[in-house]
Amino acid sequence: MDIATVKDYELERYITNIMLDIGVPAHLKGYHYLRDAILLSGRDMEVVSSVTKLLYPTIAKRFKTTDQKVERAIRNAIEVSWTRGNADTFEKMFGYSARSGRSRPTNSEYIARIADSIRLDIKSM
Repeated sequence: MDIATVKDYELERYITNIMLDIGVPAHLKGYHYLRDAILLSGRDMEVVSSVTKLLYPTIAKRFKTTDQKVERAIRNAIEVSWTRGNADTFEKMFGYSARSGRSRPTNSEYIARIADSIRLDIKSM
């Protein structure tokens, strides 16, 4: 199955389940921005290579905010999930976690890794 054939709401539900498993709190603004960023990146991996020029402004326009606020909120959501989230899920998805003493992944690494994992999962269905 190709990711282009998956409906947005199904993909959004799948992303939501992964984010909740990783430990991104749903009450944070960054949670919603991050979900959109992963959705957009899953559809087109090119956006990950241009996060500041393409991804953040696209999300900012959708949520009627600035790209700086989007970047900061995503960074905060990643930081919270990194420190409080499920270390086993991080180990499985990223190959490391806060338990191993490594620093958190960057916004673009985090988004790209989850989007890539989703693309691979969907291809294997």
